Amino acid sequence: MVQKLNSLAVYCGHEFGTNPQFERDAVRVGELLARNKIRMIFGGGNVGLMGRTASSALRNGGVVLGVSTHNVVAKQEPAHEEITVEIVNGVNERKQRMYDLSDGFIILPGGIGTLNEFTDILTMQQIGETRKPIFFMNTAKFWNSFSQMFLNMQDNGFIESVNDYHVHVADTPDELFNQILNYDK
Repeated sequence: MVQKLNSLAVYCGHEFGTNPQFERDAVRVGELLARNKIRMIFGGGNVGLMGRTASSALRNGGVVLGVSTHNVVAKQEPAHEEITVEIVNGVNERKQRMYDLSDGFIILPGGIGTLNEFTDILTMQQIGETRKPIFFMNTAKFWNSFSQMFLNMQDNGFIESVNDYHVHVADTPDELFNQILNYDK
């Protein structure tokens, strides 16, 4: 049975990365969130891919909610000026709040923070705390090396089966949204 996902957290870089396709896909993801009336939850920053995705969603009439921390705002990511950003005490509280507000997760290219955010969800899936889906936007094959690592963990007996996780991978934003809109729990 297809389940409507009403609110998705978007995890991605606070930088743009080196490939211009990262930004183009981030903009398209924001547009598709808005057009499909899916609320975007994100890290609240007005920088890099996260800022661009949020701005695109807003420009297309979407609903966007940011969650950040005092330290993040002070050090590297000014809060997005077009929305109210909820400020929490630390990154673990931020991740929990974004988790609580979301029906699932979109993972765009990013760095260590992005990796930390989605591996927390994978751990929760592994131990049965959640069945919320993860949708990887594999722009320019960015997540291929992680996919290889994931399979390597399985092949070496550290996870039973990659099929036990609720992970979906797409190479284009349109393919990604086809998976999101047809998500069958």
